[in-house]
Order: sequence, then structure tokens, then C-alpha cells
Amino acid sequence: MTSIKKSFLRALAGEVVDPPPVWLMRQAGRHLSEYKELRATTKSFLDFCYSPEKAIEATLQPVRRYAMDAAILFSDILVIPDALGMDVTFVPGVGPKLKPLEPGDPAPVFDAEKFHHHLDPVYQAVNGLSAKLDDTVTLIGFAGAPWTVATYMVEGGGSKEYQKTRTWAYAEPDSFQALIDVLVAATSSYLIRQIDNGAEVVQLFDSWAGILPPNQFARWTTAPIKAITKAVKAAHPNTPVIGFPRGAGLLYKSFVEETGVDGVSLDATVPLDWAAREIQPLCTVQGNLDNLALLTGGQTMDDEIRRVLDAFKNGPFIFNLGHGVLPETPVAHVERLVALVRGEK
Repeated sequence: MTSIKKSFLRALAGEVVDPPPVWLMRQAGRHLSEYKELRATTKSFLDFCYSPEKAIEATLQPVRRYAMDAAILFSDILVIPDALGMDVTFVPGVGPKLKPLEPGDPAPVFDAEKFHHHLDPVYQAVNGLSAKLDDTVTLIGFAGAPWTVATYMVEGGGSKEYQKTRTWAYAEPDSFQALIDVLVAATSSYLIRQIDNGAEVVQLFDSWAGILPPNQFARWTTAPIKAITKAVKAAHPNTPVIGFPRGAGLLYKSFVEETGVDGVSLDATVPLDWAAREIQPLCTVQGNLDNLALLTGGQTMDDEIRRVLDAFKNGPFIFNLGHGVLPETPVAHVERLVALVRGEK
């Protein structure tokens, strides 16, 4: 159950909140010594994600340390292909590895019963977090957007150019659409189930949206997220949805206009004055400090934080980064960021 006390929800409802709510993408994880200790207790990263107790603890660690206004579920975007029956592993020092789909391969079958049974530990974690967080902290659920998840499924892991995925989408759009359609259905159902278990906001991460030209962006990023937002709103009309089409540039505006999201997360390349003029009147903006400025710290970081705060002070705004906290980031820099956002220093 949401509370009007929560500054995060007030900002997503269109209110100008002073000071703005603050949380950081990847606020839980490798920059925290307590996370490293916890992670060492489980050999497999996916096993860690599927341990409700450990996922809860990892989610709560940055909230305790920094008193963030929101907690985001600790999990990974690739639990969706894993739950669809693909072979997903995480190789230390390398990243995720999957047995890749070949262009034209039939899409995995979305069996809702098997899918949700596989992801039940995630829902347990969401439910547990909902019970543990105090009434000032908002719980965010999330998923990877279909385009980004599809790139991992087709490339078999990360990539620089995503040539195989992009070629499939151009050469055989009907069979690629079938894959996207499965991911839309699975992702919608996944987010709805998170909300059923206590998530108050959901965010869709389309990390590789920026590699798409405009017409492909419209089909493979905007249209799927519009469909997911519509499905989530049909089940939970009052639950806000945040989209993050990273690297979208000028396409951020049409993305917001067409998807119906309540908020949009901006990457660090988006000009502040343009976003304040063109995006903030349409929805709540979230972002967009460069994570390397946070890593650098000092006066440079302070100046960049103040630039972001000043740019977005007249509209609905949530302070965040333009991408996730880097593992090398000193805790003291994050502490300083939170203090500056809240006007404490």
C-alpha cells in the first residue's frame, strides 16, 4: 500500500518536491563492502538472486547506509530468459553467457505457470522487502525491456555492435517480432506479479535502446514498452511506471509521449536545459549525473550535482545517475551526493 508520505511517489505523481527524492541505479552491489561479504556466501550469481533472504539483505544495504528514498529489488534482467528455459550463467570477470538463439529460431514458449514458479523466490523477496521497509521508502520492482533482453538472448551475452540481433530484426522482422511478443507477455506478467507482492513502482531498463535508429527504435523499444505499460496499468492503474531507454537522445521525447510512462530516467548525455524544456513538462524526470563524476568526487562532483539540481528544480524530479554506480566508487562520494541533494552540506 502506498503512502502520500513518500517523496518518491509524490514526485512521480507530478509534484515538485524540495529537496527531491534520491536513489541511485546499482546502489546495491560491488561498491559496498557489506555486499561483497554477502555475495561471497553464494557461488552462483543467479543462486544469489534466487535466495530471498540474500536478495532482501542486498536491497536493504544501501537504504541503511545512505537513507535512500527508494529501494530497488536486487535481481537481474536475465532472470526472464532464465525463467523461459534458456541456459543462463554468469562467468566471473566476463559477464552473462547464454546459449544464443539463431536468427529465425522459434521464440521460447511463455508458460505462465512454469515461469512464475521459477521466479517465485523473486516474488518472495519483493514481499519480504515490502514488510521490512519503513513508510518513507518506496519499493521499486524492475525488469529489462524486451529489446535489451532480446540482445542477450540472440548474441549469447554482451556485445559492442549487436550486429546479429540488429540484422535479424531487419532481415526477418516477423520472426523477431515473435520473440519480442513473448518478452512483452512475460515481462508484463512479471512486473504485475511484483506489484501484487508489494512493489510500488516498476522501472523498465532498455540499456541498449541507443543503438537503434529512429524507425527501429519505434518498433523495438517504444512499442514494446508501450504495450507493457498498458498491461501493467490495466492490472494496477495507480502504480507508476518509469522507462529508461538509455542513449535515446532526441527520441526520449517521442518515447515519453507514446509509451504513457509516468517517469523517464535520463542518461548522462542528455542536455539538462533541453530535458527541462522538452521532457519535464511531459512527465517526471529521473537522473542524470554522470557516474564517472560520482567516481571522481571532489569539487567536480559537487558542481555537477548542483547543475543537475538547478536544471530540474522547477518540475517533478527524482535525483539519480545517468547509469549505475561503478564498483570502484568510494562510499564517501555517495554519502556526499546524498547530503548535497538534501541540502545538508
